[in-house]
Amino acid sequence: MIPFVDLKAQYLSIKDEIDTAVIKALESTQFVLGSEVVALEEEFAHYCNADSGIAVNTGTSALHLALLAAGIGAGDEVITVPFTFVATTAAICYTGAKPVFVDIDPVSYTMDVTQIEAAITERTKAILPVHLYGQPADMEPILEIARRHGLVVIEDAAQAHRAEYKGQRVGSLGDIGCFSFYPGKNLGACGEGGMVVTSNPEYERKMRMLRDWGQERKYHHVFKGYNYRMDGIQGAILRVKLRHLDKWTEARRAHAARYDKPLANAGVKTPTAMPYSHHVYHVYAVRSQQRDTLQQKLQEKGIQTGIHYPIPVHLQPAYADLGDRAGAFPHSEAASKEVLSLPMYAELSADSQTQIINAVIAEYV
Repeated sequence: MIPFVDLKAQYLSIKDEIDTAVIKALESTQFVLGSEVVALEEEFAHYCNADSGIAVNTGTSALHLALLAAGIGAGDEVITVPFTFVATTAAICYTGAKPVFVDIDPVSYTMDVTQIEAAITERTKAILPVHLYGQPADMEPILEIARRHGLVVIEDAAQAHRAEYKGQRVGSLGDIGCFSFYPGKNLGACGEGGMVVTSNPEYERKMRMLRDWGQERKYHHVFKGYNYRMDGIQGAILRVKLRHLDKWTEARRAHAARYDKPLANAGVKTPTAMPYSHHVYHVYAVRSQQRDTLQQKLQEKGIQTGIHYPIPVHLQPAYADLGDRAGAFPHSEAASKEVLSLPMYAELSADSQTQIINAVIAEYV
């Protein structure tokens, strides 16, 4: 069986480094926040070309804190996309604000920037683009629209560690950037984790307090906050993995290039890296009108795949109250029926990839 993601292979490749870091963290007894988390915050912020990093327990918490720091609350509206993991929308709802969807561009799968201005109302306070699959959204027009309308831009970079837009790392393009360290991400913890990066000192101050019960100092609560703190062991693990991220990213990009050529005329539509994008291929998603059949056939041949995502958020029962109906966002709905993610991880062997490519081609000969 060729796995969709092989976390064991990654662990074994850096086992000695990880084990040493974990033992050191255990011996320090700094199990919540602590020196390893502080060091990770500094290193990851520098990696993203941002001034500050605020480590949290999940990527969802990162989004939630970013919205709260930006002053988003009840009665406000935040523009985002329905073709994303549900956490993007959920975080907006946590604040009491309303998600307002615009469709995706059918080529990049990221926010269609031509639809943003029509969605802006007097209640709009922020734009939340998603860098989906490792591809940055088209940030230049998003930032220009935001400036003209006085809106905050919060990047959902949960799938885009090390991605770049016109040479600049994602996370530092908008006002705040949010990352997930879920285990399967390009930079993944051995458990849950997340990070917010920003160069706005007031946002940083507020998010640091909000993640730790709203405390300015111990037992002095300025805000009604949350327990969103990162574990010290995860901080130590992520510091090790961050040192390997460049190498892993180039491996992913090489795998994507190896997929691209033979699959280009194989009956599936391969991903398009936009001209402005340094794509990091969190997933390698092809499109097929016979997606479900293709997935079944690959499974029968011992190849695991994934679907990101089979139901756009506006059609999820949990968000029916937002009032968007089928047909409202046709590109998101079409993609949800056709995308199929092939195995993609740094340790993927050339032999496995050849087997995957041949299996896909065989279904269209």
